[in-house]
Amino acid sequence: MNGYKIAVIGDKNSVNGFKALGLDVFSAESSEEAKGMLHRLAKESDLYAIIYITEELAQGMMDEINRHKDDVVPAVILIPSRNGSLGLGMSALSSAVERAVGSGIL
Repeated sequence: MNGYKIAVIGDKNSVNGFKALGLDVFSAESSEEAKGMLHRLAKESDLYAIIYITEELAQGMMDEINRHKDDVVPAVILIPSRNGSLGLGMSALSSAVERAVGSGIL
């Protein structure tokens, strides 16, 4: 394999712009649909190093996302949708930093 790829899962209007950056875009209109996509993409851990998921979809599938929180590959990262941030991404980042350094610094 020459290198890892990056995937983005979200509603069509939020993720289509990522195609221009060369990321693999996967449209999902529900958390259930996104959950299936995450499961399939994570199984291809030799292909995808990072999987971005919009916060709106993520809020309905946190159990599935949490299964991957300690995985090195793929890293599952929450991003705001076109409707703005719900604060889930920052909360996940703060938790990860706290686990890594033993203290909340963000």
